[in-house]
Amino acid sequence: MQTATPVQRKVPRPRADALRNRERIVTAAQEMFVEHGAGVPLDEIARRAGVGNATLYRNFPDRDALVREVVCTVMDRTSEAAERALAEGDAFAALERFAHSAADERISALCPMVSSTFDQHHPDLEAARTRVEHLVEEVMIRAKSAGQLRPDVGVGDLLIGVAQISRPPAGTDCLVADRFVHRHLQLFLDGLRAPAHAVLPGTAITLEELRQC
Repeated sequence: MQTATPVQRKVPRPRADALRNRERIVTAAQEMFVEHGAGVPLDEIARRAGVGNATLYRNFPDRDALVREVVCTVMDRTSEAAERALAEGDAFAALERFAHSAADERISALCPMVSSTFDQHHPDLEAARTRVEHLVEEVMIRAKSAGQLRPDVGVGDLLIGVAQISRPPAGTDCLVADRFVHRHLQLFLDGLRAPAHAVLPGTAITLEELRQC
């Protein structure tokens, strides 16, 4: 008598409509977090996404899970922008393209939501942050090696500059302020070009210093 071989069950893949609902929730959450902050009611996010509250909670059991997914998704897209930049020929043009893509993601409005009550050391968040930091560092090393980026700036200088410029001024409608972002970001990027025309005060900001901010 032969023993039947156990059937290996495949883990079912999420249905296409379920994936679309999840993507709509994350997109709506990002928009509303930027516009109103992390305290926006979750049912308002579900309404903008065009899904029911049950669908939102089935994907994200609590606010922290949704905030973390939004921040990780934004950092992943920022990493992808850096990877595309590394594939370009002109090193400084690649850095410029990356910086403008990062500003479009409004990452400066999202990162403050990772507060002391949020698990800053969640494996997904750590992995996304490490990936984007290393890729940005590669973009800058390439531009410095080409003699196009001034040598006295660090990764922290670039990321803080992008964050500050893409953050809307206090008391203004962020969608109105958006029209100034890329103009002022280009002015900042022109100041990073080599040769430098002035001596910068202080020292280049490293990733380690940036994490302590």
